[in-house]
Amino acid sequence: MTTKFYDRLSNDLTQLLENPIDHNVIIEVGEAPINQVFKVHSYILQSRSTYFKKKFNETPFNENHVKELKMPNISIKVFNSIIIYIYGGTISLEKLENSIIFDLLIASLELNLDELVEHLQTHLVTNNASWLKLNFAQVLQKSYLKNFEIIQNFCNNIISKHPNIIFESENFNSLPEDVLISIIKLDDLQLEEEKIWDYVIQWGRAKNPTFPTNLNEWTSDNFLTLKITLKNCFPHIRYFNISSEKVVEKFYPYQQLFEPKLWSDINIKLLAPNKPISSTISPPRKIINSTLPIRITSNIISNEHALEISSWIDRKETPYTAENNPYEFELLVRGSRDGFKVKTIYENCDKVSNTVIVLKVEGTGEIIGGYNPLEIRNNIDDVSERFYSKDSFLFSLKIENLKNSIISRVNNFNNAIYYYSNMENLDFSSVLNLRGNLKTQKNSYCGTGSYEKPIRSNKDKFSVEEFEVFKILPKK
Repeated sequence: MTTKFYDRLSNDLTQLLENPIDHNVIIEVGEAPINQVFKVHSYILQSRSTYFKKKFNETPFNENHVKELKMPNISIKVFNSIIIYIYGGTISLEKLENSIIFDLLIASLELNLDELVEHLQTHLVTNNASWLKLNFAQVLQKSYLKNFEIIQNFCNNIISKHPNIIFESENFNSLPEDVLISIIKLDDLQLEEEKIWDYVIQWGRAKNPTFPTNLNEWTSDNFLTLKITLKNCFPHIRYFNISSEKVVEKFYPYQQLFEPKLWSDINIKLLAPNKPISSTISPPRKIINSTLPIRITSNIISNEHALEISSWIDRKETPYTAENNPYEFELLVRGSRDGFKVKTIYENCDKVSNTVIVLKVEGTGEIIGGYNPLEIRNNIDDVSERFYSKDSFLFSLKIENLKNSIISRVNNFNNAIYYYSNMENLDFSSVLNLRGNLKTQKNSYCGTGSYEKPIRSNKDKFSVEEFEVFKILPKK
């Protein structure tokens, strides 16, 4: 029987890192002024990473018999975690932000640390799914660019059940071709085939912005260019799983895109469904008949956050689930789409009640906001007005652990909400105060008063990276 003393070995090697006796490599990480030098041992790094083995073979010793490497694209936090893993075989993620963990994943791949790459993917999918969903477009593209298979599968599972999360996103037209192809190849993509065709055509036309808007004005060269643009997508359209009415509506205007044999077979199936054809007939997609929970369309909050807010609205101690949540979140305003002025909220939400505003604070990534059951009042002249509410509340949402989210309910009902549209002020008493242009002006702030507790420990004025306003509606 073999006894393994791995813990002692790990501790001893980590001590060697902390007290680098006989080091023969200096690695400078980051860029000045945020940089740090690590003194390490080539024989340990090259035995753990083929990347370092290759680098050390290519790098000569200096006059002090030390090899010097510069790694400006890796942050100090990321490299510190990597070097501890290389020496001691341990990794601690509890105190790292999710964005740092994702950067750590990318760096681990570049350094050929396969074991760590798999572990970090599994950790993110298992423990930090909310963060992955909030940063879905970025995560999806990186997962394909870097071939993160576990995260790819996670993303594909979401897309297959909720295709609008990508097809209706602002980033859809900029998707890389390989990502789009991987999506339309999914057997269980919950989308009618004619809609998949529409989205593929939309993506192709976005790649050719100089084409006339009116299809009747297209030249043969326009059709040929689009055909070339979409040549790798077309094989994954299931042409023979579309009704005859949709074939006429969707395919006929674009018949110049089809190869003659395929176009002939589509028409044969249209006129004589039982007649054999030579084209491959792909099986229909596996469409689920039961209704899937609707995903919130947000650049800031996840479905889990929406469930949390819904539960707070009804004062539920146990959060709603996707199956029993009675509410839908209808997007009314988005800063990046509609503008960041507080006036935009007044103009787009005038006389609208039961709204939720969420804000992502610039620089910190904090997600804060509030629920307002009252009608928003535009065009209040000269003086500000405070309004009575016993059901409004404020919140600070957490991504890593939703249980740590903060809710602050109104306790001075007469001073719950404060409207002053002409001055572009919108306040939840003194606890959340929105001013002017939320992005370009650093005038908004959080304080105390009329609500149970503050939602930020920092009372400094802030700007936002993004904000959204939703109307809370009963599910149909």
